[in-house]
Amino acid sequence: MFSHLCAAIPELYILWITMAQIAGQEDREKTTALKDLLSRIDLDELMKKDEPPFTFPKTLEEFEYAFNDYGQLRHIKTGEPFVFNAREDLHRWNQKRYEALGEIITQYVYELLEKKCNMTKAILPVDATEDEATSFIYMSPDALSNPSKLLVLIQGNGVVRVGQWARRLIINQDLDSGTQIPFITRAIEEGYGVIVLNPNENYLEVEKPAIFSPLPSSTEPSDEPAEKRERKDDKEGKKKREFYEKYRNPQKETETERIPVRENGSSEEHVLYVWDHFVHKAAAKYVFIMAHSYGGLSFVELMNQREMQVKSKACAVALTDSAHNIWLQETSKGTQDWMQQHCSNWVSSPEPLDTPLDAMLPDCPRVSAGTERHELTSWMSFDSIFRFFSRVLQATEDEEAVETSNIVTTRSSALKNKQDL
Repeated sequence: MFSHLCAAIPELYILWITMAQIAGQEDREKTTALKDLLSRIDLDELMKKDEPPFTFPKTLEEFEYAFNDYGQLRHIKTGEPFVFNAREDLHRWNQKRYEALGEIITQYVYELLEKKCNMTKAILPVDATEDEATSFIYMSPDALSNPSKLLVLIQGNGVVRVGQWARRLIINQDLDSGTQIPFITRAIEEGYGVIVLNPNENYLEVEKPAIFSPLPSSTEPSDEPAEKRERKDDKEGKKKREFYEKYRNPQKETETERIPVRENGSSEEHVLYVWDHFVHKAAAKYVFIMAHSYGGLSFVELMNQREMQVKSKACAVALTDSAHNIWLQETSKGTQDWMQQHCSNWVSSPEPLDTPLDAMLPDCPRVSAGTERHELTSWMSFDSIFRFFSRVLQATEDEEAVETSNIVTTRSSALKNKQDL
C-alpha cells in the first residue's frame, strides 16, 4: 500500500503544478483584461459621470450668502462660512460653483468701489471703438487733478480683478483682507488721489462657433464581404456605446476664444499703458505706487521702459511679496540704485512685522510682512505701508526745502554782493 502511494506522489505533484499553471494563466489573462479596461478609461472623465448641471445662482441672495457687518461672507440661514465641498466626490462641479460665486464677488466689489469709494470707471484703450475688446480701471474724482499726491494700486495675476488682492481671502476671511478698499479709503482720507489698475482684464472671452465635421467615410479597400464587415462594425459600435455609457457621461463645457485688449494684452502692457495715458499726465507732484506679487514684476518692467519718467514722478514704491527679479528682467544699475532708496518689499516671513530681512538681490530692502501666507502680505502690511509713504514724503519735502533754502540763500548773497559793488 505504501509503495503504491509513493509511486503516485510524482503524478500528483505534476497534476498540482499543471493546475497551478492553469490558474496562473487565468489570473494573468484577467489582469491583462483589467489593465486593458483601465487603459481605456479616462479617470478625469469618469469623475464627471452623473454631474449636476453647471447652472448656478446669479446673485449672492440666490446663493443664500451675504456679507455681515464685519465683511465676512456667511450663509444667510445657518450663519456658517462658505463651504467649498457642497457635494462630495464632485470636485469639478464644486470648483465651477466656487468660480460662479467668484464672478458675483467681482461684481460686488465693483459696486463697493463705485458706491462706497465714489470711484468711476475709465475705459481702455482711451480711443476704443464700439466693436473692439475693452478693459477699464477705477479712479477717484481727483485722480488726475490732485496737485499733491496720487496712489497707484497694482494687483497680482490670476482671476482677481480691479479692487481685489485675493478672491480666496474675500470668500474665506473678509473684505478688508481680500480687497483694496481699505487702502483706497485710507488714501482718500489722507489726501491722495487714487488710480486702481486692472492688469488681469486683458481679453474679451467669446464663445466659439460650433464646427460640424462630416463623419469620415472609409475608402480603404477590404477583402471582407460587405455583410460581414457591416456586422463587425455594428458589433464594435455597440461595444463602444456600452463602454462610454457605462464609464463616461461628461458635461461638455462651452469652448471660448480670447480677443486681447489692444495695448493691454498683459499685465506689463497694461501698467505701461496706464502710466502713459493717466499717471504720467496726472497733476500730482508725488506719485506713490503699491504693487502685490506679479504687480511688482510689472512695475519693474515699467521702470525698464520709462526709467527717467518714473524717477522724476514717483516718490515711493511699496511692494508685497513681489515677483520681480532685477537680473532676469535686466534692470539698469540706475534703476537698482533708485529702488534701494525709494522702494520697500514686505515679504512673507515668520518674523514679526517690519523685521529687516537679508537682501537676496541688490534692489529694494526686504522686511517681514508678519505672515507666511503670500496672499495676506498686503493686508498685514497695511499700516506699515502708509507709514513708509509718510516717512519718504517727509524726507523728500525736507530735502526739497533745504534745496530751496540754499537757492534762496545763494540768490540773496549774490544780490547783496552786487549791491555792494
